[in-house]
Amino acid sequence: MIATNVLELIGNTPMVDVSRLSPNPRVRIIAKLESQNPFGSVKDRIAKQMILQAELDGTLMPGQTIIEPSSGNTGIALAAIAQSKGHPIKILMPTSVSVERRQMLEVFGAEVIFTPGEEGSNGAVKRAMALAAEHPEWCFLYQYGNENNPRAHYTGTGPEILRDCPEITHFVAGLGTSGTLMGTGTFLKEHKPTVKVIAIEPPLGEKVEGLRNLDEGYVPPLFDAWHGQQLLDRKRVVRPRESIEWTRRLVAECGIFAGISSGAALAGAAKVASEIEQGVIVFIVCDGGWKYLSTGAYTDDLDAAEAKAETIIYF
Repeated sequence: MIATNVLELIGNTPMVDVSRLSPNPRVRIIAKLESQNPFGSVKDRIAKQMILQAELDGTLMPGQTIIEPSSGNTGIALAAIAQSKGHPIKILMPTSVSVERRQMLEVFGAEVIFTPGEEGSNGAVKRAMALAAEHPEWCFLYQYGNENNPRAHYTGTGPEILRDCPEITHFVAGLGTSGTLMGTGTFLKEHKPTVKVIAIEPPLGEKVEGLRNLDEGYVPPLFDAWHGQQLLDRKRVVRPRESIEWTRRLVAECGIFAGISSGAALAGAAKVASEIEQGVIVFIVCDGGWKYLSTGAYTDDLDAAEAKAETIIYF
């Protein structure tokens, strides 16, 4: 197949069996490689859906500036698509992100506006909301509350998983904007009600950036809008050290060079596997590891890598 443009390459990502990492021989673990999207992450799906729909409904006019907060992946995908369509874009980003994320945004022509690193992703969101209010002439897509975020997964990720792995019994993903969990989980439960949906979150008060503990005070609007409390069967807590350990295992034992949030999802999947008698668990590999090489997460002493997780946004 020869695509007419790069946007046609978003979605239909491959799945691979990584059951050699399962602690239970009667439980298979399957990875969905969202890192294979053209701009490198699962966020390619929502960036495409949000921009195309905004253009269709007149929210985004030709040449109009886009503003959006992001710790990396959504911003990169939005910048790439915006540049190809002639939209200037401003990305609000904490200073604590990896240098590769900043560089990729610059490659795709984005203007990066930094927010204090100690405020994390929430600080970028608050600043973006304030700027959007000051500049109504800009288009604020707001991934945390944009219906097209979970809709992209409801119409894409969910159907793909059920098509390629109809035997799925559990779906595991990180809880960030909640779009992946809400959209994919809703589709799976509608078409196979026995599927269990499990969210991965960091411990209360600890940083696993890109993932969110709902008890910290900020609940993404999409989580409530898509009835998250009713959809989720449970949440599993994964600590920063576990995330790094399982990310390293994924590359060392399966040859999958993934970002740290993928290790968090895998760690959660392994916990689920150890608690059930049998089944097939699908988890999301959100992105590749290329954007995090400078952090030392893959090569530093494990204690040092864990300590850095307090100051660097890995996700």
